[in-house]
Amino acid sequence: MEFAEHYLKTVIEVFRSQKRLAERAMAQLSPDKLHLLIDDEANSISLIVKHLAGNMRSRWRDFLTTDGEKPDRNRDSEFEAEFASPEAMMTSWEEGWSILLTTLTSLTAADLAKPVYIRGEAHSVIEAIERQVSHYAYHVGQIVFLAKHLKSQEWETLSVPKGGSSAYNQKMQQGDKRYEKGRYQEEK
Repeated sequence: MEFAEHYLKTVIEVFRSQKRLAERAMAQLSPDKLHLLIDDEANSISLIVKHLAGNMRSRWRDFLTTDGEKPDRNRDSEFEAEFASPEAMMTSWEEGWSILLTTLTSLTAADLAKPVYIRGEAHSVIEAIERQVSHYAYHVGQIVFLAKHLKSQEWETLSVPKGGSSAYNQKMQQGDKRYEKGRYQEEK
């Protein structure tokens, strides 16, 4: 596999991993907690989801042919009114991710050096992808942090548990590959 194909395959898996991480964090919360604000300056998980979904629809629709900041996007409204229901939130979330993943899977090695524009600023396709990897990881981290904070002592870790690094490392060195897709799979 050539480098460009490897890069595309890798970045698709990175985005899928971020999506799973956020979903596993949100799944630990009751619907009412998705709208909680921890202070006057914070965004709720629901608003972060709304922002991410809006960004994905804008950036990834017609990715190679139009500016990534679409005229129909109202970024400021992404931080205002909440979704009507958890189902509406998840529908918007899935739509955004679907656009992103469909676009990425359609890209070819030849596309990676092409110019694309975000707010009139030229980027190579690789630069635009990396910009979004960073942006989405930032917000997924916020979702995980908020979910962990809101769940408190009842939080179920999404990776290697506190104090479990040595045991995890030893098992991995012994060939135990149950750490899969960003989560250690305990024996059942």
